Amino acid sequence: MAVTGSLEGRVALVTGGASGLGRATCLALAEAGAHVAIADIDAQGSEQTRALVTDAGGSADVVPLDVTDDENRRRVVAELFDRHGDAFDVLVNVAGIDRPGYITDIDLADYRLVQAVNCEGPVFLTSEFMKRVQHLPEGRTADVVHIVSLSAITSGSGAIAYNGSKAGFRNATRCIQRELREKAVQLPDGGERPFPCRVQSVVPAAMDTPMMEQWGIPSHLMMPPSAVAETVRTLVLLHPAAYVPEMQIVPRLEPNFPR
Repeated sequence: MAVTGSLEGRVALVTGGASGLGRATCLALAEAGAHVAIADIDAQGSEQTRALVTDAGGSADVVPLDVTDDENRRRVVAELFDRHGDAFDVLVNVAGIDRPGYITDIDLADYRLVQAVNCEGPVFLTSEFMKRVQHLPEGRTADVVHIVSLSAITSGSGAIAYNGSKAGFRNATRCIQRELREKAVQLPDGGERPFPCRVQSVVPAAMDTPMMEQWGIPSHLMMPPSAVAETVRTLVLLHPAAYVPEMQIVPRLEPNFPR
């Protein structure tokens, strides 16, 4: 996809940046000119992503982040604002995990971990981010993009934890979007303005990433993560007067592909 518009001068925090869609998103945003903060618990994978970004002429650094750790979330957001100021105005919540299990054998610890990574973590990371960007200068708009999943809408056997967490995250995203439509920022002169942040969501079907290997889906039935990453970039580059509440993306199967 050809890059139109520029993210020069903007800093983007991308969770799950060590692999898969997170890595592809880091590359796509950096290609458009953003400085990317690669956030993940996988230090080696994050460094590999950073090398890919810089080798391609982009700018990035590594930010160790466990999205389930509230203190870690707060510290990362605070440090990025301290370092970059108002330039830090993009957050992409990609990080996600899956722990298969049927109702008769689902493990409680696994279930809680999936909920913490896929729903609780990004919601509270977004909360910390929004507390800061509400003070952006007039005329500026921050961007949050949530990666949900088609699994938030469909139901699958052995995927109770993942499907449930993504359904919760999808509805939480809708709640945040509604609050932003209703919430105004008070100005010193007594006036008010719209909250200077938009939250958009992408709901992709299966992508050819390491997380999907456990399900044995043929690669030709899945999308490359770059297809979704380029969509994320397009949403961030969208005119600030508009936003896409939810975009569903599915693979386009060629006629000769088996179904």
